[in-house]
Amino acid sequence: MKISRLREKKELLDSYRPLPAVLVKNLEDWFRVELTYTSNAIEGNTLTRRETALVVEKGLTVGGKTLVEHLEATNHAHALDWVRQQASRSARKLTEKDVLSIHEIILKGIDSANTGFYRSVPVRISGSTVVLPNPRKVPDLMEAFVTWLQQGPDLHPVELAAEAHYRLDTIHPFADGNGRTARLLMNLILLMTGYPTAIIRKLDREAYLGALEKAQLGGSQDDYLQLIYKAVNRSLDIYLRAARGEDAEGEVDDSLLKIGELAKRTGENNSTIRYWTKEGLLEVAEVTESGYQLYSPEMIKRVEQIYFLKKERLTLQEIKERISQTE
Repeated sequence: MKISRLREKKELLDSYRPLPAVLVKNLEDWFRVELTYTSNAIEGNTLTRRETALVVEKGLTVGGKTLVEHLEATNHAHALDWVRQQASRSARKLTEKDVLSIHEIILKGIDSANTGFYRSVPVRISGSTVVLPNPRKVPDLMEAFVTWLQQGPDLHPVELAAEAHYRLDTIHPFADGNGRTARLLMNLILLMTGYPTAIIRKLDREAYLGALEKAQLGGSQDDYLQLIYKAVNRSLDIYLRAARGEDAEGEVDDSLLKIGELAKRTGENNSTIRYWTKEGLLEVAEVTESGYQLYSPEMIKRVEQIYFLKKERLTLQEIKERISQTE
């Protein structure tokens, strides 16, 4: 995926503007749920896409889900609303206060002691060897980061948005909420420059985190940038199809597995997969309109992990706790 292709698609989309207000609202409503679902899922929130829509759009609660998971959904949706309100501004006008405002909305009611403040303690990224900056350096690093943004680096808007995300995540200025804040800042810059928001799919979680880690450890940023470019490209395609009046393509990932496919690939039977899902050992990635439960390919490894832990004669609750500790 090349920047030139993104530029061409954006110019084509601009030729259809202004889009009908009804169409714009429909697209914004869809992206509001999808961005909230995917961004929170990357951080471990277990609400499905449909459950996220119920919480965000209807204000309903979902049985078996925690208060924190509900707050993460509503907070992210509100943060995205705030981001859209700032979209008419220039990226060169962004300030530290803007970053803090995003973070404050993200963690409202979840971690009030740390909302809108830089961290004062050392932190680590779970499962990563990346060494993050000492908390004493964070204020200076954030000041330099915003100065860099305000000076308007000579980058294509999508490159600028991706680089801003990378730099903020690498500083890791907060005790919690860094990933969600970085993705929202990236999307704010995209909106400010006329691009649609970019969705990092749940399916791409491992590739996304791995690409970030690779760059943060001194490797190439190419994998990370390509992942962001492809995310922007998918969003441009969604807007272009809508602008042309074409039917929306199914947004469910082709790689998701039906229960029978997951059972076949793991050597388990459907009833066992269904039972483990009911007990919270397996996560449903999507539910189709016809009611089929779909699973991420990641659940293949999860089934193998459950099978291994069962050999240790652990109870299902103990297995569930052991799995949560390794994620």
